[in-house]
Amino acid sequence: MNALLEPKLVEKPWGCDQLPDPFAAPAGKRIGEIWFEPPPALDALLAKYLFTSEALSVQVHPDDARAPAGTRGKEECWLILHADPDARLAIGFDEAITADALRVAAQDGSIEQLLTWHRVKAGDFFYLPAGTVHAIGAGLTIAELQQNSDVTYRLYDYGRPRELHLEEGLRVADRGRYDGGNHRHVAADETAILVDGPHFRLAHVAGAAADQVSAAFNKPLMILPLDGIVHLESGARVEPGGCGWAEDIGEARFEENSRSLILTTAG
Repeated sequence: MNALLEPKLVEKPWGCDQLPDPFAAPAGKRIGEIWFEPPPALDALLAKYLFTSEALSVQVHPDDARAPAGTRGKEECWLILHADPDARLAIGFDEAITADALRVAAQDGSIEQLLTWHRVKAGDFFYLPAGTVHAIGAGLTIAELQQNSDVTYRLYDYGRPRELHLEEGLRVADRGRYDGGNHRHVAADETAILVDGPHFRLAHVAGAAADQVSAAFNKPLMILPLDGIVHLESGARVEPGGCGWAEDIGEARFEENSRSLILTTAG
């Protein structure tokens, strides 16, 4: 079986009322996320797009072992699709800090100066293990692939009147530097497996080169075309801005001019 997945548009205070092509925001709505309800075979994973006009909070997610009972942890990764000239992300700290120092920095706002800020451009890719302290800046369009979890602990929110979760965040936060091996640039014409981790596997497929990674995707998967069209055996066309799913990569045909992300479970 294979089919299109229904998109869900989510309003956020940091979202955008005008989205880049091929996306569109309903009139008067500030859309921060578009995500796709996964099929049952992939319910542990989530694929979404993010659109930012303001900075998101400084936050952290727990792993499975430290997530609240009945929930999952959240490991995630980001592919930058568009970045304004000065757009940036914060991931990890310039130097390792103590829990007490992190508590004080989150309370007085100096955490902004302790974080490592990365200027980014389209094609930059970051893998974030659970526990990584991070913040997404303004002016970005991002494809985010993750464990299907909304457990988020805000450490700092630039003075905005939203709930913080300082003690919970301190309990799960990695207070060290970000591993540079989890950051790379993905060329538009590159076909490669980007993540082969404990929770999910992700590949970038350029054109019709899916055979280069097909052995790792011979099971249910989600497909997000970034350019061009992907055709499913059912006759469905998965177009940029959409998401489809298939029981096996063999049920999908990637056009020569397409560029896609494909997501499946680990192992």
